[in-house]
Amino acid sequence: MHAARRESSSHVAPRLGQFGDANGHREYAHRPALFRGASDVSFEFSSAEPHDQGFLDTGDGNRVYFEVRGNPAGKPALIVHGGPGAGSPTGTPRAFDPRRFRIILFDQRGCGRSTPHASDPATDMSLNTTVHLLADMEQLREHLGAVRWLVFGGSWGAALALAYTERHPERVSELVVASVSLASRAEGDWLYRGGVGCLFPEEWERFCQAVPVLRRSDDVVADYARLAGDHDPQVRAKAALAWAAWEDAVLSLEPNGTPRRFTDRPIDDLVALVRICATYAAHTAWLEDGALLRGAARLATIPGVIIHGRLDLSCPLVNPWRLAQAWPGAELVVVDDAGHRGSPAANAALYAALDRYSQD
Repeated sequence: MHAARRESSSHVAPRLGQFGDANGHREYAHRPALFRGASDVSFEFSSAEPHDQGFLDTGDGNRVYFEVRGNPAGKPALIVHGGPGAGSPTGTPRAFDPRRFRIILFDQRGCGRSTPHASDPATDMSLNTTVHLLADMEQLREHLGAVRWLVFGGSWGAALALAYTERHPERVSELVVASVSLASRAEGDWLYRGGVGCLFPEEWERFCQAVPVLRRSDDVVADYARLAGDHDPQVRAKAALAWAAWEDAVLSLEPNGTPRRFTDRPIDDLVALVRICATYAAHTAWLEDGALLRGAARLATIPGVIIHGRLDLSCPLVNPWRLAQAWPGAELVVVDDAGHRGSPAANAALYAALDRYSQD
């Protein structure tokens, strides 16, 4: 295991790649692209259009949207979005050089452009589990004819990327994860069952009180999953906005990033995000507690970089630190000025990692 490296906004040294200048500065090194992990990862985008797109028929009524951008002959790179339920980013993230990468994006079940959409209460959530998503990813790889691919994920996307890589290590050339979640029970309790509420007591109280008295159980997360799937659209919308306000509150102390990243979404997309996210959190993502850490030994032959902000309250630093201890050969980059939404320094660390792997 490599020793942890620290990055700060005062000193960022991107690796000199093919497109660097004499001082080692990439053409994009100081552009303010941001991570956004709990719901998505957002970047600065290029104008490259998809050259392939469509829907993957999973055989159980779900149709998973995918698109492919960049160089058709380039190195395959899969972007795994967060949430769960956030949907994939629109456009080509600049961190993935479209001249070098064959960039593959997809919307996980129930969100984005995939159908059926989780904002519809008739959508069967029993067909939306981690096991289903892992099967979809492997089906997509086979459909696109990618023998191996680089896999990138942020927050929930990091957990799903880890789960996929541990299940199919022979299919992953490199693994890059940011704003890392390990989908553990302790993380769910910290974020959604009162842990971090000690820092935001007023906001936590509002989150809990938004559940009608007659709809409450002993698990506020399960309550929100039910409310977001209610037949009454006003009930769904109220629950989604209350959940989003809590998520935004947890991110509110971060020095970088855009405020109201959850709340400022179209209501159908927000309802789908909350319904999926709450359902996964209520079931600890259908993973045995601690499974991703225990399975990290399967990553021994896979090069990887873990990028995480020291100020991340959504996914505390202890989780990627433990992952780095369990993953032989991984490089942990701790970014001092970044939270869950990242920072220019965190963005530069991602660019450097992808630049290095694009040349392998």
